[in-house]
Amino acid sequence: MAEEVVLMKGNEAIAHAAIRCGADGYFGYPITPQSEVLETLAELKPWETTGMVVLQAESEVAAINMVYGGAGSGKMVMTSSSSPGVSLKQEGISYIAGAELPCLIVNVMRGGPGLGTIQPSQADYFQTVKGGGHGDYRLIALAPASVQEMADFVSLGFELAFKYRNPAIILADGVIGQMMEKVVLPAQKPRRTDAEVIEQCPWATTGRTNGRKPNVITSLELKPEEMEKNNIRFQAKYKEIEENEVRFEEIHCEDAEYLIVAFGSMARIGQKAMEMAREEGLKVGMLRPITLWPFPTKAIAAYADKVKGILVTELNAGQMIEDVRLAVNGKVKVEHFGRLGGIVPDPDEIVEALAKLKIEG
Repeated sequence: MAEEVVLMKGNEAIAHAAIRCGADGYFGYPITPQSEVLETLAELKPWETTGMVVLQAESEVAAINMVYGGAGSGKMVMTSSSSPGVSLKQEGISYIAGAELPCLIVNVMRGGPGLGTIQPSQADYFQTVKGGGHGDYRLIALAPASVQEMADFVSLGFELAFKYRNPAIILADGVIGQMMEKVVLPAQKPRRTDAEVIEQCPWATTGRTNGRKPNVITSLELKPEEMEKNNIRFQAKYKEIEENEVRFEEIHCEDAEYLIVAFGSMARIGQKAMEMAREEGLKVGMLRPITLWPFPTKAIAAYADKVKGILVTELNAGQMIEDVRLAVNGKVKVEHFGRLGGIVPDPDEIVEALAKLKIEG
């Protein structure tokens, strides 16, 4: 398949991009608002064209453990779900991180807690960037703000996951998953051959050949001194990721007196609010974190001495704001604007919050 321009949902873009980037397998379970990922893969039948495995597991727990097995053999494997389903996957995600395996996870967030609602939310920020499962581990977290980025971040997520032997996650909200936009789909890449997998993933369980020592995939280590060494190695890897993989976007920040910090769909709404505020004479810029981890701490800290106030806008009660406040270290006022329960705000509401921030200074 050649490069193609089509109109589709964000969830559908995930499925198309997975096939086109040469993924080996998808293991998932349907849940609103991300079910179109699995539905689209089933409709496209990639097992007949590229040989990609697509399997609806019996549960989210089963799906993430299938990913664990596929990743252990060096294959490009992925799963997708929405908030309650991702919660069920947390033990498996921790195991995968502890075994240092690359894989891609997609979370199209919905409102909670509990079963909550099927409407959009960004309330899984803490779960994603602070470690939803047990132990000291990190996920490389990409936050798309468009259908195009939903497609682009599939290949980027796999690239980063294999580069660092670490799970990566696309953290989208229900707005981005369900909205339809024009998207440029990449040309089809072939799946890697078994020989290429062996060459690129010498750690993988690909079958013992040429007299090499057996590869053992596990997160278990009963000797505390060895487990400490493992954790120290993990932390060194995470530091390397923080130094090299921070991604963010700045819009009209050169002359900004106030700064909006937002990700995902709230960045889309925030950009419109920024434009409206500028029309009213308020110099507002926006910084959009693209990687939620590693977080653009230094980039945000640089504005602490440049702006009069920062407004963090999220579809939650206030989660990313904690990382923004840590970044500026009390040097500038940071306020939060958010809606809960699946309510998506209008740009006017953010403009009002900016005006309040200016007045209260």
